[in-house]
Amino acid sequence: MSAEATLAARDLGVRRGRREVLAGVDIDLHPGETTAVLGPNGAGKSTLLAVLAGLLSPACGWVETRGRVASAAQAPALARRSVRANLELGMSWWGVPRAARRQRALAALAALGVEGLAERHAHTLSGGEARRVHLARVLAVEPDVLLLDEPFAGLDPSARADLLDDVAGVLRSSARSTCVVVHDRAEAWALADRVLVLLDGRVAAAGPPPQVLDRPPSIEVARFLGFSGELADGGEVVMARPGQVRLDPAGPLRGRVARRVPVEDGVRLEIELARGRLHALAPLPGPELGTEVGLRLEGAVRLPRR
Repeated sequence: MSAEATLAARDLGVRRGRREVLAGVDIDLHPGETTAVLGPNGAGKSTLLAVLAGLLSPACGWVETRGRVASAAQAPALARRSVRANLELGMSWWGVPRAARRQRALAALAALGVEGLAERHAHTLSGGEARRVHLARVLAVEPDVLLLDEPFAGLDPSARADLLDDVAGVLRSSARSTCVVVHDRAEAWALADRVLVLLDGRVAAAGPPPQVLDRPPSIEVARFLGFSGELADGGEVVMARPGQVRLDPAGPLRGRVARRVPVEDGVRLEIELARGRLHALAPLPGPELGTEVGLRLEGAVRLPRR
């Protein structure tokens, strides 16, 4: 374990029956950094967090930590008492002196914008309010390593966006390492200094967000990250997200609209080309089915075929 890391794991493996849930996973968490873990359902994200938190023993590999490790599960399971009492109860389990609990509880609630809920009964909270209290409870114990499992799960788009903005600031602490499982790349962009992509229980990509999210290392990672357009080009595949495909009558590529899907403020187009398919976004009304269109790519990636 390096002198800088507060948590390090090497060669983690977890099996359930004959199924390999995690295999050969390495991860380091450093103070002042937030690591976001991305992956499809069943990739092993929550299992990884459980192993890092010490809630699940790996079949192989090891985890070493410095300081206190606290984790917050997906579900904000709050006790049937006041919001402040929920936070103070959590701190009592961690051995925080009674005299310090009230102040720390109120400070954590204020950091997440819900100090006004301190005396409310937990069962009266909305989903978004409960999620904020859930996060405040784990922040109040002031851990050295913070593990969060999909903290925005189950929220409507507006509540999710508001919480994401607030959490992005709260997690920035030079004294704490954070690892957060997130649902999509927008959450990773907002929160992370480092991104780890899990596919089938293995680390398929790791690095800073621009490196991983904009320049994925493989076709499989690119597909997961939304690079849905694919064009064959010799021994390579050119891959692009819909936002990287521009309709342009003078563009170097020609294709025909094969499908139209209405989206907010426009239409998503599936376009057939001689060497593959691309997806593009266009304002309403957009070209009709069967229309030939010109295209240009901005920011597409080239990846070797396997």
